[in-house]
Amino acid sequence: MMPGTIMGDTNFAIRAAIPGDAPALGLLATELGYPADAAQTGDRLGKVLDSDCHAVLVAETESPAIIGWVHVFGTVRVESDPFAELGGLVVAENWRARGVGAQLVASAERWALDNGYHKLRIRSREERSEAHGFFRRLGFVGRKTQLVFERQLAGNS
Repeated sequence: MMPGTIMGDTNFAIRAAIPGDAPALGLLATELGYPADAAQTGDRLGKVLDSDCHAVLVAETESPAIIGWVHVFGTVRVESDPFAELGGLVVAENWRARGVGAQLVASAERWALDNGYHKLRIRSREERSEAHGFFRRLGFVGRKTQLVFERQLAGNS
């Protein structure tokens, strides 16, 4: 557990996610605009936790309540040096702008360095200007704008 402090005496800790965290993670993802029920989140979280090149870290209060999470994973590509990427970052709306997100990102950075990655990347939707400001305040620099294309594959619903 990595301790942190937000706004006065309110304490929280950063820890690795466990399968039982799935319902809380799903609620937070829904709050961010990515609806998922506990079963869906549990299936996804299980796959992520089974991978050595992924980590999910949660911010948890003393009560205990999960107030945020970050998913970080390693990326290896032919055309560029390996890097770590934040696959998701969410903090409960009533806890935003209180240091939780910065602590989660710092924990993801530690995971990246501990796993041999020396660059951390995040993708953020164009309309999330508040998130862009947050990442800039943490020292992230915008590198490119791109379109994301996807295609549903047969046999996959």
